[in-house]
Amino acid sequence: MTNPRQIAFTALKDVHKGAYTDVALDRVLQRVNLSDLDRRLVTELVYGSVRRQRTLDALIDQLATKKSHQQPSELRSILHLGFYQLRYQERIPASAAVNTTVQLAKENGFAGLTGFVNGLLRQYVRLAETSKDPLKLPDDSVERLGILHSFPDWVVQVWLAQLGLEETERLCEWMNQTPTIDLRINPLRTSIAEVETALKSAGILARRIPHLPQALRLIGNTGAIKHLPGFSQGWWVVQDASAQLVSHFLDPQPGEVVVDACAAPGGKTTHIAELMQDTGKIWACDRTASRLRKLKDNAQRLGLHSIEICTGDSRNLPQFHLTADRVLLDAPCSGLGTLHRHADARWRQTPESVTELSQLQKQIISHTAGFVKPGGVLVYATCTLHPAENEDVVREFLAENPNWQILPPSVDSAAASYATPEGWLKVWPHRQDMDGFFMVRLRKTNNSG
Repeated sequence: MTNPRQIAFTALKDVHKGAYTDVALDRVLQRVNLSDLDRRLVTELVYGSVRRQRTLDALIDQLATKKSHQQPSELRSILHLGFYQLRYQERIPASAAVNTTVQLAKENGFAGLTGFVNGLLRQYVRLAETSKDPLKLPDDSVERLGILHSFPDWVVQVWLAQLGLEETERLCEWMNQTPTIDLRINPLRTSIAEVETALKSAGILARRIPHLPQALRLIGNTGAIKHLPGFSQGWWVVQDASAQLVSHFLDPQPGEVVVDACAAPGGKTTHIAELMQDTGKIWACDRTASRLRKLKDNAQRLGLHSIEICTGDSRNLPQFHLTADRVLLDAPCSGLGTLHRHADARWRQTPESVTELSQLQKQIISHTAGFVKPGGVLVYATCTLHPAENEDVVREFLAENPNWQILPPSVDSAAASYATPEGWLKVWPHRQDMDGFFMVRLRKTNNSG
């Protein structure tokens, strides 16, 4: 199987049956030998079709009218691929998108419906050629943004309440971009200038990111990450800029004891070790042993020795009581700040799952606060943009624990530009061009709790 669209269809079928997009895509790509160009096409078609699912369904339902609800699910997957190419892939000629989609239907058991597929796609093309958008949108602003940009209404409502209409639209547009790749340079093994030079020699463009001394953003196509210069030497790891900001905000010092309470897969753990010059002790805790394996692999590749692995739930690790100078709680969350990276997360999360996660977050922060020594620091961070998982968790914790207070970033720090009047940090992707994040630094003022 070497046809990129057939491979994309195979993965998309699995996604529509409940598989995670990255898992389904990885599974099919491992079974085939494709050029880098074709791998990129397959990845774009699968991730894009999942991201734009609501818009694509609306188009199909509007154009097919009565027949839309009679389509087998696999035919709808084929139509998603066709319409995604027509609407969002300007480099693919409309004729190629139509013909390959019709062929896909014919080769996958829908020979009798090729006329329907052909007619539906060509109807879209005809309307688009008249400069009239074939997609009809409702007047209601929530539903309009949800259909146009392919988000559930409840997510749009959460953002509207915080940002207003204009900025919410900009955020929706940002979240549908193909994600960038950021590297975090390992200063114990190399320098940012040396990595820049090595990448340039390999024909890879990169640029520095303001305020983040270890960050490089790759520009354009890079090929397989493991083949980039410096990977095997442990010169860098892949980590988004806003995730790098978290460890700088924690501000760990050489020789300290740090607990990373929800550490896997370990990007922030290894960053903490680098910032501590690989001295002191970092306890990397996670309840899933399999997810800690990647952390071990990365620590070994980066040449880090100060990290100790602890498999266990941070709500039940009494051995760390009052032992840590600093604790990082990068809490499990809905991931609403990283929806561009996780194509199906917008369809998997619900208001109910957010409520469940906020309860879990409150439990974990309550327990991990007990790890901190008097005068020590806890950083609570999430990659979501939902107040129920961020501001509300922090406010409730502070109300119940008067011996804790917010420690804002210093005015000359990299974090200062993201600070709110309340003292916590909020990274909005459409403003700062990096993953959405929330973080707050809390200091324990005495020995109680």
